[in-house]
Amino acid sequence: QVQLVESGGGLVQAGGSLRLSCTASGSILSINEMEWYRQATGKQREFVARIISGGGTNYADFVKGRFTISRDNAKNTVYLQMNSLNPEDTAVYYCNANIRTVSRSTAVYWGQGTQVTVSS
Repeated sequence: QVQLVESGGGLVQAGGSLRLSCTASGSILSINEMEWYRQATGKQREFVARIISGGGTNYADFVKGRFTISRDNAKNTVYLQMNSLNPEDTAVYYCNANIRTVSRSTAVYWGQGTQVTVSS
């Protein structure tokens, strides 16, 4: 049993910042890549950022230079620092993690999402 819980969403004015967190808990042996996705109303879920266990990162073009993904392996937590937010960033943000459990199975687990709303 593995659970991912996001936090840190909310309402912010354009140009502002938010920091999202996502913590994994349960029967975890190791965590490989961790990712953030987002889904705006009426749109498909889209990739935002990825961080692998060694710290390497990838970003969607629309967030490069504004968002930073990081992780704390000791806390099984991934963060998304979002700066210079604009109304187009309004969405539900989801994290996922590729987790190997103590039973030696590997799967991708998703959190429940956290709402980010950017007002103009």
